[in-house]
Amino acid sequence: MNSRERVLNLLGGKAVDRRPVMPITMMFAADYIGQPYGQYAADYRVLVEGQLRVAEEFGFDHVSCISDPAREAADCGASVAFYDNQPPALREDCALLADKTKLAGLKVPSPLGGGRMHDRVKAAALFKEKAGNDRFVEGWVEGPCAEGADLRGINTLMMDFIEDPVFVEDLFSFVLEMELAFARAQLEAGVDIIGLGDAAASLVGPVIYEQYVWPWEKRLVAGIQAMGGRVRLHICGNTRPLLAAMGRLGCEMVDLDWMVPVRDARAAMGPGQVLAGNMDPVSVLRDGDVNTVTGVLQHCHAEAGENYILAAGCEVTRDTPRDNVRAFLAYAERAG
Repeated sequence: MNSRERVLNLLGGKAVDRRPVMPITMMFAADYIGQPYGQYAADYRVLVEGQLRVAEEFGFDHVSCISDPAREAADCGASVAFYDNQPPALREDCALLADKTKLAGLKVPSPLGGGRMHDRVKAAALFKEKAGNDRFVEGWVEGPCAEGADLRGINTLMMDFIEDPVFVEDLFSFVLEMELAFARAQLEAGVDIIGLGDAAASLVGPVIYEQYVWPWEKRLVAGIQAMGGRVRLHICGNTRPLLAAMGRLGCEMVDLDWMVPVRDARAAMGPGQVLAGNMDPVSVLRDGDVNTVTGVLQHCHAEAGENYILAAGCEVTRDTPRDNVRAFLAYAERAG
């Protein structure tokens, strides 16, 4: 059973020879191949090389197109700061939609128009060419709350939920159209699953989440699945108040950040939901030792049951000891 078959089997409710290993690596991968992160985020060929080499060295079952959340907003015309060895960052002080009346004139950019989205689509195609039969290939899009915050500014969007919910609906409608087009382009390039990153959703309470965010996440998930895709939901932060609603999205895979106990997610989402995480990527994976990492993996696996994929709660940090990263595969091979 190869890596792609292993993940497909687990997501499809079939038997596997061991737990899949699918931690998110970005800066760790760039450092591993000796490339500054600015190049990793700017050139799909560098990203693909980093992902393939890390997957081979550490026994990961997937490769991922993710690098930073600023691709869609950049192609919309947002101001993005680029750095030599750090991820690109959107400038909150001059958000593209600081003047919300500009939304009416904003055009959905083409994911094949030569911009930063197109670079990710090229990564997807190159992954498919080089490893698509052996590794599970992951694309990535931003969720409605995260992308809405990228375009509007995070603090302003939080106020919009209270002061102008009609605008929020219009903004999320624009985001949905853009992200579905982006997802389609990546699926057509050959990815097996779309990561849906909606980090800003963890900043709202359950009432606002259910009323304004969840319906648009659901439309995005359903749209991706209607194209034949699968969805990996990734909401950074403390999502404990949102777990039951997240489970109702129907995603094939749900990531859990380190502050969200696996047992709580399992209780809220039921036995059939595939979970991943929730190891603390800093205090455990980076700062611990192999025994500590192994113990946390064993604990998470026990609480999650068999519908579980080995991963950290969020990105593997760039300075994580390599032996600690190797502990994922070692545990998987031992535990089955």
